[in-house]
Amino acid sequence: MRLKLPAEGFNLECGRSLKEIEIAYETYGHLNAQKDNAVLILHALTGDAHAAGRHQPEDKKTGWWDFMIGPGKAFDTNRYFILCTNVLGGCQGSTGPSSVNPETGKPYGMAFPMLTIGDMVRAQKMVVEEFGVQQLFSMAGGSMGGMAVLEWMLRFPDSVRSAMIFASTSQLSPQSIAFNEVGRQAIISDPHWQKGDYYDKESRPETGLAIARMIGHITYLSEKSMDKKFGRRLQNREEYGYEFSKEFEVESYLHYQGLRFVQRFDANTYLYITKAMDYYNAAADWGKGSLEKACARIQAKTLVLSFTSDWLFPSRQSKELVKALRQNNSDVSYLEMDSDYGHDAFLISSETLNRVVDSFLDNLYQSGGA
Repeated sequence: MRLKLPAEGFNLECGRSLKEIEIAYETYGHLNAQKDNAVLILHALTGDAHAAGRHQPEDKKTGWWDFMIGPGKAFDTNRYFILCTNVLGGCQGSTGPSSVNPETGKPYGMAFPMLTIGDMVRAQKMVVEEFGVQQLFSMAGGSMGGMAVLEWMLRFPDSVRSAMIFASTSQLSPQSIAFNEVGRQAIISDPHWQKGDYYDKESRPETGLAIARMIGHITYLSEKSMDKKFGRRLQNREEYGYEFSKEFEVESYLHYQGLRFVQRFDANTYLYITKAMDYYNAAADWGKGSLEKACARIQAKTLVLSFTSDWLFPSRQSKELVKALRQNNSDVSYLEMDSDYGHDAFLISSETLNRVVDSFLDNLYQSGGA
């Protein structure tokens, strides 16, 4: 969708602007006549708009939240109109660093302006308005998507009836910022990065991007899940080779994840989106440093979920948000789910996760319909 922008373009929080913006999206289910059954789904760092189903019957993979979205599922498409957008700055259909700069006719690269979570949310709001939706029945997102959900509730409190935040935070910890920086430096240090100007070159910074993914992937898992999945098993061998090849299964797995990632993701986009996550600070942006004061703006009924084995965005951070909401007498529910899957637990099919989301939405639906 090409957004309708004013003559000055889309002004960004960094002080610059974009003259043209396209936002990729997918929808599931049908928008009712009252346009009050819309649910917005917000993806994590490397996600996209393809949240459910297959584009072609022969596709091997479904959308990233297929187990949650569809007829009779938690996000029941017989009842709700589901909308999922690729974020501004993304590389799967939305305007980002790999897009063509209308002023030069060449990909932006590092000429692309810095983004914030707030910029992404304002672009999403414009997409929602294109459908004629004034208030979302609900919205949901995990990790970075959860940060965007929180930003929606703060920035557009009248536009969100209910919201769900999974494995997320109101601000990254110094540890999370540090992991992001190591990933960025892996990309920038790759000789094929060439200051971000690699789109017409024969080689791209695939090694750097793959290492960034490998680092990130470690943080998405838990020690227990890695122990269960790999142990100290060797890959296709019985004895140590006393060499620097990929000997352990966990090494082979991480390299495989890195290889798959470079086939679908853009290195510059990784730089920009991780930086936007680093900048996000709900308390500073909306409460002069106080999360409690910031949350006074929120009107939506809220569900917050965290996972016991998530050490990237630990439950402590979710509890801080819940505390701030309760200090404002907000209607908030909280559940810490027992899981061994680490930060990625919200992306793993779970009977409990389905039941909790289904119950949250159904109670709201029964109390006032959609």
